[in-house]
Amino acid sequence: MFRRQKWFLAGGMMVFLGILVLVWGVSLFYPPCPPGFGRTVSVIVPRHASTGEIGWLLQEKGLVRSGGAFSFYARLKGVDSQLKAGRYTFTTSMPLGELVDRLVAGEAEVRVVTIPEGFTVNQIADLLEREGLASRQEFLTAAANADFPYPFIKNLPPGPNRLEGYLYPDTYYLGYNLAPQEIIEMMLSRFAQKMKELDYSRRAEQAGLTLHQAVTIASMVEREAKVDEERPLIAGVILNRLRLGMPLQVDATVQYALGTHRAKLYYRDLGVNSPYNTYLFSGLPPGPIACPGEASLLAAVLPARTEYLYYVARPDGTHAFARTLEEHNANKKKYQS
Repeated sequence: MFRRQKWFLAGGMMVFLGILVLVWGVSLFYPPCPPGFGRTVSVIVPRHASTGEIGWLLQEKGLVRSGGAFSFYARLKGVDSQLKAGRYTFTTSMPLGELVDRLVAGEAEVRVVTIPEGFTVNQIADLLEREGLASRQEFLTAAANADFPYPFIKNLPPGPNRLEGYLYPDTYYLGYNLAPQEIIEMMLSRFAQKMKELDYSRRAEQAGLTLHQAVTIASMVEREAKVDEERPLIAGVILNRLRLGMPLQVDATVQYALGTHRAKLYYRDLGVNSPYNTYLFSGLPPGPIACPGEASLLAAVLPARTEYLYYVARPDGTHAFARTLEEHNANKKKYQS
């Protein structure tokens, strides 16, 4: 009799614990907050995120009680491979089923992204990753291997710097489901459109330049100039020095060779062994060092006609121009001492 009671009590305890586990398990599938008490949460689901990764992201944001329960539910419904990347706005009272359905349907939200003039391909990749639009590495790989039928990139050498200068800086409306190749194609298309609008190939030819040379000069102007009215003057200095066979000694090319953007360069920096270092190597660097905007592109093919061979930055970002080394040294002493 005693054994029977003991078994009954043990069995009852097991049933009770089973019910508790069942209730707890079922509760994992309910939203963290009851209807009417939820808060709004914005979530960026990265491209190529797995169901498990999405589940843990939603759990961290307080949108589901359990990332594992989310993954199990998505697999149970057979939609775990259909969850789409994008920026979503959910509430913490949203039922799990509705949340999964939204992720399957995807969001039509478009992100407005401005690529600043003077950005490098690396900076563009960093910006797109911060916005949740593309993996930095995937974007850089796509840029290095881009193969589009645009004549201006046809003969560009392969490598990580291949599209430097040709991804046109502008404001773009980008969906979260765009592949890096599609974003690159949009930027190349905008560059092609700008070349046509400016009749740029003809203007470059009239200036005695190939299009690649003109874009390379424009990129240096973009990185050196702070005010628009000085762009043609800086382009004029670059072309004057090229004509005389003088090394360009453009600080921005050293910054590019170093892979950094320091506030100040030191003499040891000027010795960096790179074809982009215009202190060590005469002539133009192998290609652009940034993506120039329209004002710098025009300055490269419509430079100011002057005798200036030097310029030095003033504290306010403008430049003092000089014809002789003596004048230049005097300007350096005046503005950089």
